[in-house]
Amino acid sequence: MAIFDTLYAIWSFFATYVLQQAPYMVGFLTLLGYCLMGKKWYDTLAGTLKAIIGMLILGAGSSGLTSTFRPILAGLKDRFNLTACVIDPYYGQNAVTAGVEETFGKGFSQAMTLLLIAFIVNILLVRFNKITKCRTLFTTGHVQVQQAATAYWLIMFALPGLLSNNVALIIVMAVILGAYWAVGSNLTVKPMQELSEGAGFAIAHQQMFGIRLSYFLSDKLFGDKGGKRKVKKVGEMEMPGFFSIFSENMVCTAILMTIFFGIIMAIIGKPFFVETGAMAETMNFGFYCFNTSLNFAVYLAILQLGVRTFVTELTASFQGIADKLLPSSIPGVDCAVCFGFGDSNAVTFGFLAGLAGQILAILILIVTGSPTIIICGFVPVFFDNATIGLVANEKGGLKACLVIPFFSGLIQVFGAAFIAGWVGLASYGGYLGMFDWDTVWPAFTVVMRYLGYFGVALVVIVLLAIPQIEYMMDKKGYFLITEDYDAYVEHKQGRA
Repeated sequence: MAIFDTLYAIWSFFATYVLQQAPYMVGFLTLLGYCLMGKKWYDTLAGTLKAIIGMLILGAGSSGLTSTFRPILAGLKDRFNLTACVIDPYYGQNAVTAGVEETFGKGFSQAMTLLLIAFIVNILLVRFNKITKCRTLFTTGHVQVQQAATAYWLIMFALPGLLSNNVALIIVMAVILGAYWAVGSNLTVKPMQELSEGAGFAIAHQQMFGIRLSYFLSDKLFGDKGGKRKVKKVGEMEMPGFFSIFSENMVCTAILMTIFFGIIMAIIGKPFFVETGAMAETMNFGFYCFNTSLNFAVYLAILQLGVRTFVTELTASFQGIADKLLPSSIPGVDCAVCFGFGDSNAVTFGFLAGLAGQILAILILIVTGSPTIIICGFVPVFFDNATIGLVANEKGGLKACLVIPFFSGLIQVFGAAFIAGWVGLASYGGYLGMFDWDTVWPAFTVVMRYLGYFGVALVVIVLLAIPQIEYMMDKKGYFLITEDYDAYVEHKQGRA
């Protein structure tokens, strides 16, 4: 019993402070990779610390962006007296925590068991990638926690017959979620390798299917068609006169955020921000609005610093894991990593286009009397659409960067309004609300709800078929893109 208690205590510590903490999850993987590579202890220590610190910097930037925006969200809700559902991963996780026992009679702790088993499923799918064709390990721990919570709710809603059998319930959930992690992040390999010119990472976040869809649509609808169509990218725009200041990322972000959020905060009014403690009564409101808007540029710069700090260590150390345990694989990381590649202004343009789409969709919900009114959250509107816009710009230029994120914004609101209202999460004030969870997961939920166990099998089969189809489309280049990117480029040019 003493040995069992000790092992359980070790596992509990690891699950709580490593698996559920993204910086230490990345640090652990970096440590493991360098150990497998046989690096000297001081190099291993330095690399591990840099990876952890880089992720902490990234987290500080993400938290700063979120905390800056949330008072504005609260003000919109208070000013217009809206009882609404906030689409935000943290609001969504809180909604599950608050309502899962009342709605399903289950504890939230089971969602963490789901996370562990789903992660093991992901590892196995990647380990046997010659059969499964899955090349990416989902390493973003905080996203895994958010997704495990929402998947926990959606699958219990879809399969109420499993509520009396905890083991069967967790196994079904873990297979679906683990397959989604492996297949979804795998879909981003090609877009990210081409965007970063072989940096050796994929995206493991909330918009993985959205990234691949953006890659496909921007190429087909806006691409150069083999040189037949001129594609003007965001960074290639000739900006006359004063508009050229938008070529500087920080300046562009600062100006656009000041205009947009300054108007919103002016509409909300100073009394609200004073009452909620966001600002002091004696503070000048105009200066408060200006300073708050500039913070968006500050936190975006912090995000980019975090990326540069940790991504090199993680991808280098992951080679040790890949060579020893997961051959022909690369790590799936936070979507903010890709902001350090491509055209940085496409991040801002994608965000604003997605925001415009979300606002239009919210107005349509209000006008049509929707029972579920969505309040846009900064995490979906920024991280989804900025990433999608960045990918769209690389393949289809400025037009793609504006059009595709705009429709993404529409989809985020309409999809979230449907699924959050239907499954009951809206009544607890939040839903995860990011692209895949407004498209792919609502589809999963509908299929499983009405087809039962056959629906479960259908979802898993479709997921596992996706990498097989992708492999069949380019057998030689499929693994080459992760093993030798330069050789892949030559292969691609030969196929053109």
